[in-house]
Amino acid sequence: MTYYHAKTTPLPFDAAVARARETLQAEGFGIITEVDIAATLKAKIDVDFRPYIILGACNPRAAHEALGHEDKVGLMLPCNVIVQAIPTGGCEVAAIDPVASMTAIDNPGLKAKAEEIGASLKRAIDAI
Repeated sequence: MTYYHAKTTPLPFDAAVARARETLQAEGFGIITEVDIAATLKAKIDVDFRPYIILGACNPRAAHEALGHEDKVGLMLPCNVIVQAIPTGGCEVAAIDPVASMTAIDNPGLKAKAEEIGASLKRAIDAI
């Protein structure tokens, strides 16, 4: 089992990030956290790194339902989506597979919710 779903795109980095935001929003996700890895590594340890951003995507309705199944599932929220420049040009966009991340929790209701969210994230990535 892989722990993510990914797609490459010929879009430049900023356009790929914008497109990821659009497709996630179309699937009911908002971005509640954002980490610019390249900027963070430069500021903290003076390392140059390729453009790489982590978007913390959250579907509030789905998060609320998941928390109803398991109160500590918040440790695994939000669903991370990355956009990174690739050396050959363009970008890779990848999203966590919530089913893979939830395997440690034995809760059938939560597994069903993770499958639903995973399908939604996959649709968002595939639409880029």
